[in-house]
Amino acid sequence: VWPDRPGNLSFEVTFGDETKTKDVFAKAARVVSLKVVNPRVVANFLDTRAAIGEYDAARDFYTLTLGSQGPHAIRDVIAQRVLKISADKMRVVTPDVGGGFGTKLFSYREYALVALAAKKAGHPVKWVADRTEHFLGDTQGRDNITTAKLALDEKGKFLGLEVDTIADMGAYLSTYAPYIPYIGAAMLPGVYDIPVCFIRVRAAYTNTVPVDAYRGAGRPEASYVIERLVDAAARDIGVEPVALRRKNFVRPSAMPYETATGKVYDTGEFAGHMARAQEVADWDGFKKRAREARKHGKLRGIGVATYIEACGGNGPETATLTLEKDGTVTLLIGTQTTGQGHDTSYAQIVADHLGLPLDQFRMVQGDTARIATGGGTGGSSSIPAGGVSVSMSARKLAQNLKDIAADALEASPRDLEFEDGKVKVAGTDRAISFADLAKRPEATDEKLTSADAFTPPAPTYPNGSHVAEIEIDEATGATEIVNYVIVDDFGVTLNPLMLAGQVHGGTVQGIGQALMEETVYDGDSGQLVTASFMDYAL
Repeated sequence: VWPDRPGNLSFEVTFGDETKTKDVFAKAARVVSLKVVNPRVVANFLDTRAAIGEYDAARDFYTLTLGSQGPHAIRDVIAQRVLKISADKMRVVTPDVGGGFGTKLFSYREYALVALAAKKAGHPVKWVADRTEHFLGDTQGRDNITTAKLALDEKGKFLGLEVDTIADMGAYLSTYAPYIPYIGAAMLPGVYDIPVCFIRVRAAYTNTVPVDAYRGAGRPEASYVIERLVDAAARDIGVEPVALRRKNFVRPSAMPYETATGKVYDTGEFAGHMARAQEVADWDGFKKRAREARKHGKLRGIGVATYIEACGGNGPETATLTLEKDGTVTLLIGTQTTGQGHDTSYAQIVADHLGLPLDQFRMVQGDTARIATGGGTGGSSSIPAGGVSVSMSARKLAQNLKDIAADALEASPRDLEFEDGKVKVAGTDRAISFADLAKRPEATDEKLTSADAFTPPAPTYPNGSHVAEIEIDEATGATEIVNYVIVDDFGVTLNPLMLAGQVHGGTVQGIGQALMEETVYDGDSGQLVTASFMDYAL
């Protein structure tokens, strides 16, 4: 692809101790190997990318309105690196967005082009991608070929892991493309106690669309490899996959546990959530159900997979809260919801500190003119970074409001509490509404506004178990998922209902990739064969 890159190799990175790992494999009672392909996929969000470019000649100022997962990074790249202007000469606005999945994080060429076209034409210019342009022009996901080996002792205890991954980068390195196989490699030990490992990742250039972040960005790829490998080992030994997993899980008593790749897990009840998933799925009753299905010409199978993910380590994210004159509270924040319900989650956090009815809360996002900085949304960081910054800012604002109300109510701030959009003296009916509070002479703009920023000091490691039970029609090959059970350990959660929606969405996308989705290029011409829904099954 590139003459100065022999063998099309972009970069190579390794984890672990090669010498110790080879020694362990040489002495192991059993070695199991497996080659797995994680196919290339396309995000296919509901609304394709689009942009409106505007140019104000009097101010020499550009405005871009587009769907993104955060406007600040896009503004900086398009303004400073492409148009060679200062960031304060461009405003980027992101309204409601119908899905992102990682693919809308990036600064695509069309954004610069509509800005330049608006300047040249002297009026606003709009561009909307059709579905085929999405297949041809937006970053794609996954696309790894991996050979993995597992060393075991005579009792089935894991001794070492050796992995060699070739990660397709496409024709160019996109924003996070090199990081995806890197973080994936670091998570390859999964939930298992594997003393030593050696992992090699080679990133290759190909004549294809660039690969970048897509729904999990490296972590699902890691789970896929290790879980497939453990199943292969169970078959080789002749034991139940759940028994082999249980034997090799990292024990809760070992926490905090450092993996052979250097990740430090802070908590994990891996055997517990697998057992719970089996219980809910009626694992013990499977054989009876399989016999019954066989009578009807159906082959029934059941499988379990565990996972652990590193997430929430991005930042900083800044939250600014303001009590308005009408008694409402406005949040300015640089995260960007693409259907996750950030406004509800952030409103809950503010309500906890200020006793604020949810209908008195307003969130402003996606506007570089109103929000000074923002990290956008990606890597499951909106609540771990943005949510904490909202909480810190709300705590400051709460103290400011108590200080103002103390004079009005002739009480100590320590005796005040929040309830239903009011500050009241605890145990009495003396209260002042937020609207009246905001109009008091001592309620300066400085007092009515608070801002704080937060960067998570380390990733967190949510984990869980999935059980799938399927039937395949012998005559037609038709596949039906007859039962699917998920048990997750996410720690403290803000909104279980919305969280369940996120889990369901990710699961459905995973099922789609497992059963149908694959991006195919013609080997001779390089032509994208699956360039529409005529050929790409979703």
